[in-house]
Amino acid sequence: MEPSEALAPYLPFIAMGGLGIGALAVAGWIFTTWLRIRNGYPLENSWGKAIYPQKNEEMVERIKLLSQENAQLRAELGAVKDRLANVERIVTDGALHLNHEIESLRGSSN
Repeated sequence: MEPSEALAPYLPFIAMGGLGIGALAVAGWIFTTWLRIRNGYPLENSWGKAIYPQKNEEMVERIKLLSQENAQLRAELGAVKDRLANVERIVTDGALHLNHEIESLRGSSN
């Protein structure tokens, strides 16, 4: 008896098992898509990009808040960069030049 003859009686079961696994995979995909729609998640294409992005009042308000926070953080980052430039200038300047500058500032304030 050859191996192909030994598998012959089981071929219908193997084929039905493969079809059953495929059907379960499709049913699982449909179920997860249904769950996403039901819970408000945007549907995605195969590249992970939203197919139909939703825009509602909550999303618009959220975008406004994030934009304001972004502008505030950019302004703060600019101030930090200015401070860092001053600190770098102080650190890299020679001690003699720094002492001279401090003395000139003390002299002009008195």
